[in-house]
Amino acid sequence: MIAEQSSSILPTVSRAFLEDWLCALRSQCPPQQLAGFLDDIGLASRVQPGARVTHDQIVRLYQLVTQQTGDEMMGLWSRPIRSGTLKHLCSSMRGASSLSAALFRFTSFWNLLLDDFQLVFESQGDSMSIYLVPRGTATPQRFGHLLLLKLAHGVASWLTGRELPLSEVGFAFDRPGFAEDYPVLFPAPIRFGQAHSTIVFSEQLGDVPVSRSEAEMQEFLLREPRDWIFTSYSAHALPLRLREMLLRADRLDFHLRDAAQALNLTPRTLIRRLDGEDTSFKAIKDGLRRDIAMRYLPRGLKSIETISHDIGFASAANFPRAFRRWPEITPGAYRRLGPPV
Repeated sequence: MIAEQSSSILPTVSRAFLEDWLCALRSQCPPQQLAGFLDDIGLASRVQPGARVTHDQIVRLYQLVTQQTGDEMMGLWSRPIRSGTLKHLCSSMRGASSLSAALFRFTSFWNLLLDDFQLVFESQGDSMSIYLVPRGTATPQRFGHLLLLKLAHGVASWLTGRELPLSEVGFAFDRPGFAEDYPVLFPAPIRFGQAHSTIVFSEQLGDVPVSRSEAEMQEFLLREPRDWIFTSYSAHALPLRLREMLLRADRLDFHLRDAAQALNLTPRTLIRRLDGEDTSFKAIKDGLRRDIAMRYLPRGLKSIETISHDIGFASAANFPRAFRRWPEITPGAYRRLGPPV
């Protein structure tokens, strides 16, 4: 069953992750408008414990907010980032001779726009880094720093035609309670409480050519932020490696001992390592079932009963009760939202 699903089934993120973004949006959008955005993507204003948000909902919310506010960074910086900014950024980077030159153009471009932070590009030793350095007493806005570093990685990956690995990503704020969502975005070790928010590429990538046509850029912009905000690269994080293993397993009886054997670990060692990442094999398996359901319900290709059976519910009656803990609504209501845009 699981192998029938596309490997593009990206992990959902916690509602707490989204709430970090909504905190910034509340200063830009009247309450009624923001409630309308959430209703449009199938999320209630009221937050329930354990609620989850899909990639499609994040993309849809980004598109709604940027269209309605005219700010492509949605109030995350001290001045609005006007519509069309990303197009000009991509045009500038597309003309670079190499990835290192493109990343330098990325920092130069944003330094013309941002008042509160300066971006510094540094190529030194075996790495290329982009740092966010405060101008004056500016304090980091968590979601703003996350989104800008992800934009650097996403556009660089698009320019080179492949998902680029990263050496590390650091943030100049304390570890949030939803830190487990960050590896879904960044293929790298992630550190919090750093002096500066930083993204580090391998120096070996510096000479990689960038080659994208005008037509390819227009397609990229039409899909934004779908092609740059999330990552499908998963070898960097054990929970995501296990998730990919389950996707390829083609059977629901894939047990922890099977996973441990595939990773050349003992079951006890695997349990200990997962415990160190605040998760478990069962939680990963349940999370994958949840994400499959949340991806395929709106498409209407299978009945709710069939999806329930496919993801391992012995009784179809148990599925609605479990599902309501994830996106806050029933499977039927979630299906009526329709396929993602």
